[in-house]
Amino acid sequence: MSKPIPTQPGAGTASPPMPPAARWALASLSLSMLLSALGTSIANVGLPTLAQAFSASFQEVQWIVLAYLLAITTLIVGAGRLGDMLGRRRLLLAGISLFTAASLLCAAAPTLGLLVAARALQGLGAAVMMALTMAFVGETVPKARTGSAMGLLGTMSAVGTALGPSLGGVLIAGLGWRALFFVNLPLGLLALFLAWRHLPPDRAAGAEKTGKAGFDALGTLLLALALAAYALAVTLGRGSFGPLNIALLLAAALGAGLFVFTQSRVASPLLRLAMFRDRVLSASLVMNVLVATVMMATLVVGPFYLSRALGLGTAMVGLVLSVGPVISALSGVLAGRLVDRLGAPAMVAAGLAAMVAGSAALSVLPGLFGLAGYIAAIAVLTPGYQLFQAANNTAVMVDVPPDRRGVVSGLLNLSRNLGLITGASVMGAVFAFASAASDITAASPEAVAGGMRISFAVAAVLATTALALALASRALTARPSVPACPAPPRL
Repeated sequence: MSKPIPTQPGAGTASPPMPPAARWALASLSLSMLLSALGTSIANVGLPTLAQAFSASFQEVQWIVLAYLLAITTLIVGAGRLGDMLGRRRLLLAGISLFTAASLLCAAAPTLGLLVAARALQGLGAAVMMALTMAFVGETVPKARTGSAMGLLGTMSAVGTALGPSLGGVLIAGLGWRALFFVNLPLGLLALFLAWRHLPPDRAAGAEKTGKAGFDALGTLLLALALAAYALAVTLGRGSFGPLNIALLLAAALGAGLFVFTQSRVASPLLRLAMFRDRVLSASLVMNVLVATVMMATLVVGPFYLSRALGLGTAMVGLVLSVGPVISALSGVLAGRLVDRLGAPAMVAAGLAAMVAGSAALSVLPGLFGLAGYIAAIAVLTPGYQLFQAANNTAVMVDVPPDRRGVVSGLLNLSRNLGLITGASVMGAVFAFASAASDITAASPEAVAGGMRISFAVAAVLATTALALALASRALTARPSVPACPAPPRL
C-alpha cells in the first residue's frame, strides 16, 4: 500500500551552511548544466547564417539543432545508468571532455554533414552532463541543502537558455558562425578542471565489481530507438502530421512495448519496472511532462502573439521573450531555499498553483492590457515553474539510493525533454487550430489573439491536471502503511 511521506530535510528550520568543498563541487556541476543548456539554445539563432554558409535549406540545417536534442533525449537514461555502474565522477569527466572536443569539431566542420555528426557527439556529452549533475547533488551537498542546490542548477539552466540567443547573435555578427561553438572551449576546460579538482572520488561499486550486474545494452537500444522515433514523429513536418509521422509514432509504440517486455526478463534491467510503483517518482515524472508542455507554449505561441497581434519589431520581441528566462534565473536560488525551509511537497503544490494562475493570466490579461498584461502573467508563471522544478527534483532525488541516482536523474531530465518536444508539436497545433488560419504567419491580429487565449486556456488545464496529481499523490503517500501490505521500497 502507500508509504508515509518522507520528512523533508530542513523543512521549517534554517539550513546549515554549505562547506567550501561542497561549494566548489556545486560550481563545477552548475557550469556543466550551463554548458548543456547553452548548447541547446545558442545554435538556433545561427540557422539562417548556417543555411547560407552551406547553401542548404532550412529543413537541412534544422538537423543541427535536432541532432543535439535527439542525442540527449535518446541517451540520457542510459548515461545515468552507466554513471551508476562505472562511477559518476569518471563518466562526468568523460562527458565534459566529449562535449568540449565535439564543440571544437563543430567549429572546424567543413561540411553540413560533419557539423550535424559533431552536434550529435556534443549531444552525447550533454546527455552525460545533464544526467549526472543532479545525481551528484546527493554526494556533494548536505541533505538539508538539497533544495538550494537544485534551485541553483535550475538557475544555471535558465541562464544558459536565456544567454544562448543573445550571445549567439553577438558572436555571429562579430566573429562568424564558428564562434558559436568555439565559445564552449574555455568554458568546457574550466568545467573539466573544476570537476576533476573538486568532485568526490567514485565509491567502490559492489554488484558490478563482482560481476552480478551488467549494462542492459538491448534495453538501452530499444529505449533509444523508441524515443528517437517519437521525437522525430512530433518534430518533423513542422506541425503537420503525415504518413511518415504516423509510421514513426507506431514504431515508437512498438519500441516502447518491446522495451517494457525486455525489462521484466533481463537480470540487470536499465529500468526496474517496480520503481514506477513509487507514487512520488511516477507522479513527478508525469507532472514534469505536463509542466514542460505548458512552458513550451510560451516559446511557441509567445513570438507570434507579440509580433502579429501586438505588432512588435524583431528586436522588441526578443527583448520581451528574454523576460521569462531572466525572471527564471533570478528566482531559481530563492526557490531552492524555500524548498529547504518549507519542504518539497508543499512547494511542488505552490509552484503548480502559481503556474495555473500564470497560464490563466496569459489567457486573459494580454487581451485586456496588451504588453503589460503579457509581462505580468509571465512574471507569475515563470517563478512558479522554477519553484516546481526545484521542489520536484528535490522530492525525487533526496532519498534515492546512491546506486540508482544516475538513472533516476536521467528519467527526470528525459520527462522534461519529452514535455518540451511534445509541447512544441501539441501546443503549436492547438494554436494553429484556435487561430483558424492555414498559415499562422499570415493570420490576422485578431485571429492570433484568439489563438493565444485558447492556447493558454489549454495550458491552464494542463497545469491544473498536474496540480491535482500533486495533491492526490501527497494525500495517498501521507496515509499510514498497512503492515500486512508494505509499500515497495524506493528505488
